[in-house]
Amino acid sequence: MIVLAIEDHDYGDLFLYILEEKAIQTVFQPIISLQNSQIYGYEALTRGPENTVLENPELLFDYAMKQGQLWELENLCRANALKCANDLNAGGKLFLNVNPNIMNDPKFKEGFTKEFLSYFQIDSDSIVFEITEREAINNLKDFINTIEHYKKQFYQIAIDDVGAGYSGLNVITDVRPHFIKLDMKLIRGIDKDRTKQLLVRSLSEFANYSQIHIIAEGIETKEELRTLIDIGVHFGQGYFIQKPNRNLFPLRDEVKMIINRESTRKNCVSTNRLTDTSIEQIATPLRTISSQMPISNVSSLMETNDSLPGFCIKDGEKLIGVITRNKLHLKFSGPYGYSLYNKKPISAIMSRTFLKVDAGTPIDVVAKTAMKRDPLHLYDFITITKYDNYFGVVTVKDLLEKSMQLEIDYAKHLNPLSELPGNLIIEQQLQQCIDATTNLSVLYLDIDNFKPYNDVYGFEKGDKVIMQLAKILKECCPTDGFVGHIGGG
Repeated sequence: MIVLAIEDHDYGDLFLYILEEKAIQTVFQPIISLQNSQIYGYEALTRGPENTVLENPELLFDYAMKQGQLWELENLCRANALKCANDLNAGGKLFLNVNPNIMNDPKFKEGFTKEFLSYFQIDSDSIVFEITEREAINNLKDFINTIEHYKKQFYQIAIDDVGAGYSGLNVITDVRPHFIKLDMKLIRGIDKDRTKQLLVRSLSEFANYSQIHIIAEGIETKEELRTLIDIGVHFGQGYFIQKPNRNLFPLRDEVKMIINRESTRKNCVSTNRLTDTSIEQIATPLRTISSQMPISNVSSLMETNDSLPGFCIKDGEKLIGVITRNKLHLKFSGPYGYSLYNKKPISAIMSRTFLKVDAGTPIDVVAKTAMKRDPLHLYDFITITKYDNYFGVVTVKDLLEKSMQLEIDYAKHLNPLSELPGNLIIEQQLQQCIDATTNLSVLYLDIDNFKPYNDVYGFEKGDKVIMQLAKILKECCPTDGFVGHIGGG
């Protein structure tokens, strides 16, 4: 084995050696769910030859860029990452770092094909191109076209380093990625920084409505991890979870315990509905159709059942689009509609962009997300998945009816004066606390001498005291806490 040291060779000789001998090493860092502690995928990272100055990835890629050989280095890194991932049987998503300007290079499209992936027995929907926000995009229009080209082939896109520098959020709105990776400087010390917490919470809320997943990078302490779970960030990675390594290891029990305990506690204290409100409860298991089914056949299926809102469309086992009744009728309308589309496959007119949510998502969250769609798609059905597999659909009618019913049921059990949850909901909440495996605190507050106060000053002023106390408690209570009113509702 040859080991090169910087004192024996200059950068040029060492870099040439790296390219010719493929002298790089790929290490993997897991990206995990902050809801159930499962490994979602791995980010592939590159290191240069050990005991050389170019072992440092920043120096290695900076030098390649200055020499105009970034394409050659990145191509080598991607190929090695795919080979190592295949050799290690790495499951889940594989995150590959890509310079945005390299993606515009024709050599990238020619080299990164489905045939290239098939050699490593990896599907395109397992690949996530991770694009750094720090890199200026030379030709935005061509870059957006390239992104769309890969999205149509089921590759996924992540924007890296969000929150670093002063590049703004324009790249997110232009690219519409599947993932946003928060820069580690935004995560560092977030447990002690209220401003960072508010910012990440806002980004998480935006991501939920936009069907984007948030990944927090650089988690280095258990306190940071707990805070991110409490905020509701979807995924995380960092040294506290696991350092990058050539081999794949299971998560430490400590990490699993923290995530499972904090998620249980969060769910326990934040649930205040009388029934299970996940969207799964009202999903209808509508049949799916093949992407190659002729449009005329789809139209015939629609005609046999007036209640069908449309179909979800699969390519093999992959859910790739939807067709609604309205869109099908729109394409067939007009003097030439039928003759133009009759024999074409349904994939020619299906919508590749559609609202898709996990079966465990609360109904109120789905309702808010659905109502934020553009007017053309406002009343399209919602596709439900479970463990990333198709589960069913929910129409907007069913969604709104269930939402209204839940709100009515909930309102029945609120105290009419303080508008706080009453006895029944409090009993439900206390039972959840008893069943929880984590330590929880319960406070019981009573207003002393309240009857004499009412007798002297009257019921109207007494009511104001109760309403003001309720307001103070709601303002002081943590976001994941619960406040109820015993004796009413």
